[in-house]
Amino acid sequence: MRLVLGRDDLAAAALTAAREAGSEPERIDIKPVHKASRGFVNESGADLCELAIVTVLQAVAHGKPVLLLPVTTLGRHQHQTLVTLGKLSVADVEGHSVGVRAWSQTTGVWMRGFLTEQYGVDLRKARWTTYEGHHVEGAEDPSWVERAPAGTRLPADFLDGRIDFGIMGNELPADERVHTAIDDAHDVAEEWSRDQGFIPVNHVVGVSEAAAAEQSGAILAAYDAMKSVLTAKEEAGRPFPLHPVGFEGLRAAFTKASAYALDQDVIPRAVDYDELVERSCAAFGVSPARLGG
Repeated sequence: MRLVLGRDDLAAAALTAAREAGSEPERIDIKPVHKASRGFVNESGADLCELAIVTVLQAVAHGKPVLLLPVTTLGRHQHQTLVTLGKLSVADVEGHSVGVRAWSQTTGVWMRGFLTEQYGVDLRKARWTTYEGHHVEGAEDPSWVERAPAGTRLPADFLDGRIDFGIMGNELPADERVHTAIDDAHDVAEEWSRDQGFIPVNHVVGVSEAAAAEQSGAILAAYDAMKSVLTAKEEAGRPFPLHPVGFEGLRAAFTKASAYALDQDVIPRAVDYDELVERSCAAFGVSPARLGG
């Protein structure tokens, strides 16, 4: 069984559990981990793979043999990811240029959802530029989004002033001129989570349909092991888990992300969360309760 997981602690736990369940697991180390997504979704390049939540939604919407294993490997607030230079703010997004690495990048989907939901931004009144394609074959950018010339990069375009706003997470450049477009972004994000009842989820775990059929015992054992690691590391006093595990723990995040993705033309059809639950349970031959449902 081939596994791609970005976190060493989760990878070690999953490998040990799968081995004890009778499998012969192998970790494939790909950094950054999102670069494994295309091969996994389109070519079955792994059996279990860390995926962005939007990649899961796109894969299901496009009929790819991808299942959700309800484990959060990366959760974080997102309001701070819309950045700009100079005196612009979130109120200036309409009529200005905004860059994002890929239209389906989960950070971008969350941030654009906040723009429409909290700030009344008409996304089609901004000039959007993307720099990469989608992980899922068949997915395309909306007609109102432009692709940057080959070889160009968002951080450079942003710092050089060719893009007014950037949506950036880990790729955010260290430069004293950069500031968040939303004032008090951390406080706004905390308030949003209190209202919604969850912290945004970026990465979860995907499983191929073939692996679920052939190695269900080992994968379920890996799920249990990863759940134990994340539960043990959850911070006391946090109102909502940063890394929720189980179908019910992920329901709110997936439901909101799916609605945002459909509104932004990221997915071609609505993906109901229960569809994901039912597909996984059928493939593993278990009830939803076995996976936190």
